[in-house]
Amino acid sequence: MNQDKVKEKLLKIEDAPLEFSLVFSGKKSKKVNGLYKVETREIIIHNRNFPADEAGQNLLLYTAIHEYAHHLHACSRGGKLSARAHNSEFWAIFHALLEKAEAKKIYNDVFSVSPELLKLTEVIRTKYLANNGALVKEMGKHLLKAHDLCTGIGVRFEDYVDRMLRIPRTAANMAIKMFEYDIAPEVGADNMRFLAGIRGSETREAAEKALIKGKSPDTVKIQVRDKDKEKDEDPKAKLEKEKARLERTIAALGKRLEEVNRELVKRDR
Repeated sequence: MNQDKVKEKLLKIEDAPLEFSLVFSGKKSKKVNGLYKVETREIIIHNRNFPADEAGQNLLLYTAIHEYAHHLHACSRGGKLSARAHNSEFWAIFHALLEKAEAKKIYNDVFSVSPELLKLTEVIRTKYLANNGALVKEMGKHLLKAHDLCTGIGVRFEDYVDRMLRIPRTAANMAIKMFEYDIAPEVGADNMRFLAGIRGSETREAAEKALIKGKSPDTVKIQVRDKDKEKDEDPKAKLEKEKARLERTIAALGKRLEEVNRELVKRDR
């Protein structure tokens, strides 16, 4: 699989608003398998890091998809990236690309090839994630009862949490919300805390369903954030934001067109 074939596969997964190049370095790197240069919109793959067999080429494609996610992330920001490249937005884009690639049979899920790993995953999910979530939720039930008892004897529940239980107040409040909102323990305690922090029941339930269906936490967080933004923005503000995004993309495309024209003039000389 050469560099042109890899780029072709990336474009089959999802088209890019801005042109990019993909090159094999022909080198082996101990630090990284690949990188993305946002200034030149260039994906570099250290192809000698990967064996020539099917598994190695699948891992090479995984790296290419990762770097392509950086490019698409930059495209969504008018051709630029912040200093923190690996944020929730990036991981949401990357995970979505992997899902599309798997659905189109372009990339093979690396986790499904090991029956032993799949079996262990099920143990971790059921015995630890779900059980831990259920315990925290049950604790929320008892904390709520403790709250009522504290109110009955005229003492502050917060003092009880601080001095008797010696746990953070936020943790106690989150556990109570997990119980009151009846959040599914199968998503795990950490995801339950995230869900407990969502005020709207409709948004919270949609996020919970997405996690249960296998969406990554970062993907769900971005979905919740975008949904909240849609609610907060009036139609005019939303259109103005889209206009600004399109103007940034057009400007970047215009710059690229100038570069291509200059290259064509050089070749005609």
